[in-house]
Amino acid sequence: MRVATAFRERFGVQPEGVWAAPGRVNVIGEHTDYNGGFVLPIALPQVTRAALGRRTDGRLALASLQHPDADVELPVGELRPGAPSGWGGYVAGVVHGLGDGGGVNVVVDGDVPAGAGLSSSAALSCSVALGLRDLLGLELTREQLVDVARRAENDYVGAPTGILDQSASLLCHAGAALFLDTRDRRSEQVPFDLATAGLALLVIDTGQTHAHADGGYGDRRRECEAAAARLGARFLREVGGVDRLAPLDDGTGEGRMLLRRARHVVTENARVLQLVGLLRAGSDPRAIGPILTAGHRSLRDDFGISTPLLDATVESALAAGAHGARLVGGGFGGSAIALVDAEAAGRVREAVAARFAAEGHPPPRVFTAVPSDGARRLA
Repeated sequence: MRVATAFRERFGVQPEGVWAAPGRVNVIGEHTDYNGGFVLPIALPQVTRAALGRRTDGRLALASLQHPDADVELPVGELRPGAPSGWGGYVAGVVHGLGDGGGVNVVVDGDVPAGAGLSSSAALSCSVALGLRDLLGLELTREQLVDVARRAENDYVGAPTGILDQSASLLCHAGAALFLDTRDRRSEQVPFDLATAGLALLVIDTGQTHAHADGGYGDRRRECEAAAARLGARFLREVGGVDRLAPLDDGTGEGRMLLRRARHVVTENARVLQLVGLLRAGSDPRAIGPILTAGHRSLRDDFGISTPLLDATVESALAAGAHGARLVGGGFGGSAIALVDAEAAGRVREAVAARFAAEGHPPPRVFTAVPSDGARRLA
């Protein structure tokens, strides 16, 4: 295993173990997690692997095969939000949260595309969280590790995410989508076997990167919080239907904007419930396609997080025969998904690539999302 070899070369000893955690694709339920709503992610086959070994000198040493010139080493006692910066902050935040003062060596390697809206950061923090739990013999459930990893992103790195990404990385099962109520944390594994139905879920990475720790993601969260406060609710999840949002439109530009943001969240929660209902009923999965496309329109028009390239990706996939398509992840770049007949996957890929070429963009990376297991020990 490459990461174990790199660990031995870097530290002169074998790692005590290797753990892996996957990226995720959210089938539906975008920007609902920090609003107390519903989400429906699947875990990807692509993972981040973390090789770990304990130290006794109170130091944290980090290396990444994806960042060979960015090794980090510092005393555990000097860990604080923002230090170290960059990729190492996600690992340091987990170490800080679990209180391992004795020190640890960590080498990471992965194939979850960074900045593609597929939760590479959660894969990193969750692989280390699971590994440290096992090494230190901590009696923590996976649900508790979700909070450890989320706090590392929120409080240490400064990325204002909800619990969707970490929950998907730690709780998903192969062959299923994770139906999660982010308010009360109840979850259900909903069968999601597209291959048997002759379908595939394509992930189309536009190559436009985004980052949760800055930019519009935090703005959207603040706008949702402001809308909920105006409506006298803790979360937009608690508001009810769209008809309850009228008080937000006070005739000002800000009021109309808050109305649009809240409308996306309310209707997106309804889309999650509708889609889960179809899957539970054993309906032809093709029926979920229009729900995905409606979700994209909402993210584009009401939530304002799409880009021209993401819109072009969705449009070209639909024109080539996709049953549904939408942007996935935090927006402002990243990836889109498209539900296609397996036999039409090649045609959809070619159509999207042709649109990219016509608009002067490098070809997108396209792969099939296969519902996979969450974080686990490899060695």
